[in-house]
Formats: sequence, C-alpha cells, structure tokens
Amino acid sequence: MAQAEFNEHQSVLLSESVAALNIQPDGFYVDATFGRGGHSREILAVLSSNGRLLGLDRDAQAIAFGREAFRDEPRLHLVQAPFAELAEQVNDLGWSGKVMGVLADLGVSSPQLDDGQRGFSFRRDGPLDMRMDSSSGVSAAQWLAKAKAAEIERVLKEYGEERFARRIAQAIVREREVAPISTTARLAKIVADANPRWEKDKDPATRAFQAIRIEINQELQQLQQLLAQVLTVLAPGGRLAVISFHSLEDRMVKRFMRDQARGDDFPAGLPVTQAQLNPRMRLVGKAIRPGEREQAENPRARSAVLRVAEKL
Repeated sequence: MAQAEFNEHQSVLLSESVAALNIQPDGFYVDATFGRGGHSREILAVLSSNGRLLGLDRDAQAIAFGREAFRDEPRLHLVQAPFAELAEQVNDLGWSGKVMGVLADLGVSSPQLDDGQRGFSFRRDGPLDMRMDSSSGVSAAQWLAKAKAAEIERVLKEYGEERFARRIAQAIVREREVAPISTTARLAKIVADANPRWEKDKDPATRAFQAIRIEINQELQQLQQLLAQVLTVLAPGGRLAVISFHSLEDRMVKRFMRDQARGDDFPAGLPVTQAQLNPRMRLVGKAIRPGEREQAENPRARSAVLRVAEKL
C-alpha cells in the first residue's frame, strides 16, 4: 500500500533538484519537506553507506508513511517537525555546519490535496481543516469562525492575490452567522457565489483556499525562519535548493539568495572590492522551471520554480 502511494505521487522537478544539490556520496543532507519521499529516494540513491539524510515533515501521515516505506534504510533519519526547526534538528544529530545540501519543496503535497478529510481541496468535500500538522494550531474552520472581515480580506488579498477579497470576506462573515462554515464544499460555494468573475480553467475557490491554507500553516513565516537558519547548518560548498509554487515564496527565496550573494550593504559609491562585501553564498545557475512534458503530465508543476545557491 505504501509503495503504491509512493508510485502515485509525482515529485516536481525531481531530477533537476537532486542534481542541483551536487551530492557528495559521503555527505550529510536534509530533505526539509519529506512528503512521500520522492526527493529523498533519489538522494539516497546517490549516497554511499557513509552518507546520511535527515527527513523533516510537519505531517504525521508523511512521517508514518516514510517509516514504513523506508523501514530498511539506516541512512535515513525521519523526524516530525516543521522545517522552521531546521537548525535544532540538525544540531541534535551533531551535523551543524556539516550539511552539504538542504532541499525544500514548498507548499501542499499531492496526498494532502487528494485526501478530502484533510480539508485542503475545494474539489473534495470534507472537514475544513487545512493544517499540515493536524495535532496543533487552529483549523481553517476555527479561524474563519472568529477572524474579522478585515483580517480575512487581508489574507485573501496578500496570500491569494484575490481581486474580490473584500466581497468574499464579507460573504464569509455573513454566512457564518447563518451556520458554521465547517466543510470545504460550503466554503467553496460561498467563495464562488461571491466571486463575479474568475480566470478561465481555474476554479473560483482556488485563490481563497490557497490563501487560507498559507495563513493557517504560517507558511511564509516558516520559510523565513528556514532561510534564517540555513547558513548555520550548511558546510562551505553546501547547497540550498528550494522549489516554490507561490510568487510570494519565490520572491522571498530569490531575495534571500541574492542578498547573501551580494554581501554586506555599503553606502553607494564607496570603493570596496567584492571580497570586502563579504558574500556568504553564490548563485548556482538561473531559476529552473518544469519542461512542457512535466507540466503536461503533472499540472500541479506548472507554477514551480527551483532556485539554488551555494554557501561560500
């Protein structure tokens, strides 16, 4: 069963992201978003018996799957933890400053979307949850029950780039007075009814569900914490590879890598050399996007962007 689930899941930019890590067979690596182990399996295929891989995931189901699917793999250490705890988990293993590669595949995974009971999908009716770690924090239903209209509007506009954020937020507040919004189908209908126009070939609830999910899981804050810790855990020559699916995530990653490659800020016109700027990373190639074939085979890959940088 676990193997079948692995076969059904398609890891985005699989070969490109693993190749970007420039894996050293005896090195220490981190798959910060284990999911169903697609990237981890490819990394392990390159590691020697001395190499090690730490797999992190907030989702208890992902970790349970991994422990079953990789039960005979001594090189893999799996931990249920958000990637915001990267430095702590790496330090617990004694790897701080020794890691040769960190890979993060952001966003929601296919198994989470495909399971209606997790509440991520507007296409499958189920409890309105959306938590990647269902044992902690508030669910989407709980948040929507108490959030003010202005806060809902901000989330829809900022995280979903939703043009009709105000109308949708007002509809949510109005409808929750009639009855609690506790299922994905009800939220999707409220959003659709409040949305006068939507993009061709895109469900009217797409942006709203994405925005609420990002808020519930504090995804941008988690990413910010990951980036703040990555230089501490990486060894010189170690690489960071991040796959983003949202423009705000990609912008954050791009800015971080660019700033670390540029180094310290000095007043404009000050005569300093590149070395004096103290750059901490170098950019590795340009942004990589899925090819036409991968996009055709896996529509969820269409918005993916891979960026890579190496610690100096």
